[in-house]
Amino acid sequence: MKRGDVAELAGSCGLGAWTAFGVLTMAVVGHDGMALFADADILSWSVGHRPDVAVAFARGLTDTGTGLVPYALAVLAALIAGRTPRQRALAIALCLGCLGAGQALRYAVMALVARPRPPLTDWATHASGWSFPSGHTTTAALTAGLLIIAVRVRGPRGTTPLTLVIGGWGALVGLTRVYLGVHWFTDVVGGWLFALGWLGLCLWAVAHGLPDRWTPGTTDTDSDSARGTAEPTGSTAGGRTHTAPEQTDVAREQREDYAPDDPGRRGRSRPA
Repeated sequence: MKRGDVAELAGSCGLGAWTAFGVLTMAVVGHDGMALFADADILSWSVGHRPDVAVAFARGLTDTGTGLVPYALAVLAALIAGRTPRQRALAIALCLGCLGAGQALRYAVMALVARPRPPLTDWATHASGWSFPSGHTTTAALTAGLLIIAVRVRGPRGTTPLTLVIGGWGALVGLTRVYLGVHWFTDVVGGWLFALGWLGLCLWAVAHGLPDRWTPGTTDTDSDSARGTAEPTGSTAGGRTHTAPEQTDVAREQREDYAPDDPGRRGRSRPA
């Protein structure tokens, strides 16, 4: 896809996700943070279906959505996307900035909404802070999104299975928060929408404002070719380039040489 198309698609997806997130946030605030829709039923089912093996697996998986793991994966995404040392250095800064700024913004939203977590008796792991949106869910979704973008930028063909695996990991981390009883399901949905909106905004900014030579996934040859196609064509002789204006002057002289002697008499012209 062209950069303009990428920017337009990312902006549209981000705007749609932010709109849905705003509606969900207003619903949470309007109900004073109480359970919404099927929150209570999903939590009740999770509490009633917790074999030891499943709980251990959920705890291990949920730990990958916090701490150093997401930031290490963000650096990996940057290394995959960039092709030159300069691009990789910039990609690392962009990925870490996207993840870190998203975390800060998410903390601000959590403090403003201040939604209580589910009852402590239903918890199967440790948790802290407010409930909406889910922190583990948001972090894992942002990291998965960065990895998917990097994979698609570096090799757009044959990456569907890897994309599904990465996306599945990001989704499962969020679902473990509900299964372990420390979040409502709408907290997880809010985290997914928040991550999608923030990723869309960041991708739109990069695709819209980053120069071609700095864009991850391109090479210097690609940039030179793009610039070459934009320059006017012409033959060079003696170090000078004959551009379109010079060709226009030649054509004008030829028309003057073959102009009629008498404007009133058509069909006759003096020899060149």
